[in-house]
Amino acid sequence: MAKLNINGRVVDVDVEPDTPLLWVIREQVGLTGTKYGCGVAQCGACTVHVDGAAMRSCSLPLSSITETQKIVTIEGLSPDSSNPLQKAWLDHDVPQCGYCQSGQIMSAAALLKEIPKPTDADIDREITNICRCGTYNRIRAAIKQAAGVTG
Repeated sequence: MAKLNINGRVVDVDVEPDTPLLWVIREQVGLTGTKYGCGVAQCGACTVHVDGAAMRSCSLPLSSITETQKIVTIEGLSPDSSNPLQKAWLDHDVPQCGYCQSGQIMSAAALLKEIPKPTDADIDREITNICRCGTYNRIRAAIKQAAGVTG
């Protein structure tokens, strides 16, 4: 049995310690916005925040998380999709298939927390999530809009 603080709510889960956080979030807690993509921490579809840092939850064993750490999923980013990133995503029609979008937004939110006015180079360096639809230019534009950066 483990206690996790997910989106400001403490939950008890009964899973093996080596269970990836992704599956705990999806299967035990029932929050399905965090997606499974590759299972080897490469694509970023499973990105969540752990104490504010973007983490790939598919390769993060439950045993590496303490009950004092705060986990935020896409569902916890904003209760009504009013986060500036979520609005910018819609304004720029970023999603095509949409599968990677929750991970993309979570990575972008962590970037903006660390670098409030990112450059193209900052975005290229920090947003390593894969988008099979190739909407990278729209993702960049949405991040800049949310940050209030023009150009």
